[in-house]
Amino acid sequence: MKVRVISGIAMLPLVALIIIGGYPLLAACFLIGLVGVKELFNGFKAMDINPNYGVAVASLIALYTLHILFPFREEYLLAWLVASVMASCISIFRIDKHKVEDALATILGIVYVEFFSFHVAMVDGIDHHRILIYLIFISAFGSDICAYFTGFAIGKHKLCPHLSPKKTIEGAVGGVVGAALLCLLFAGIFAPKYMLHSFIIGVIGAILSQCGDLTASAFKRKMGIKDYGNLIPGHGGIMDRFDSILFTAPVVYHYITLVLV
Repeated sequence: MKVRVISGIAMLPLVALIIIGGYPLLAACFLIGLVGVKELFNGFKAMDINPNYGVAVASLIALYTLHILFPFREEYLLAWLVASVMASCISIFRIDKHKVEDALATILGIVYVEFFSFHVAMVDGIDHHRILIYLIFISAFGSDICAYFTGFAIGKHKLCPHLSPKKTIEGAVGGVVGAALLCLLFAGIFAPKYMLHSFIIGVIGAILSQCGDLTASAFKRKMGIKDYGNLIPGHGGIMDRFDSILFTAPVVYHYITLVLV
């Protein structure tokens, strides 16, 4: 517990980056994508699958370069996605050395880790609704914390024992309710006009943050690893700490673009 508390304190600079926004936050998102995809690929290697990290890095650099030069141009994002998939497929032309799974794992890393985490930077760039960027983290971390304490207090029925034996249905429900209320509280204090939207995002974000956590757990089970890395004491690697963020960031961005803009 002491190690986890210290690790939690070590995460405080993230709050500063969210407040500052702009290029510092963009750089942080880039690093999360860079390290996170490396951790995921290392896990695949434990399954004798060898994604192309070079293609993933080139794709990541291209994504952030396009965002800086041509912000919020969806046609460039689509072109980037097509080019990334093509490059991943081309990378296995040496069929004597590579398998189809290598290309598929490369594509997964680019989309799941790099593109999903990039949505944090995309929300940061929506000036009129930028305040909602905090909901990405409140819905994810709030759900995690509330689920933990609810499950510890009253949890009896296992949620997904084959993936995460300690998670319970009661904890999952408590996580959703707690995250929704935390998002509502945040809006009530800092963004009153978004109270209803914040509550909705809190509910959807909490559900999907738990799905993100279980998705990462499913990958680890198949890979035969306990943690993706050891970068953050008590939490494992970047993927272990930000797995739920990968699902909540797209939720907030697309909610804003589909409902509010």
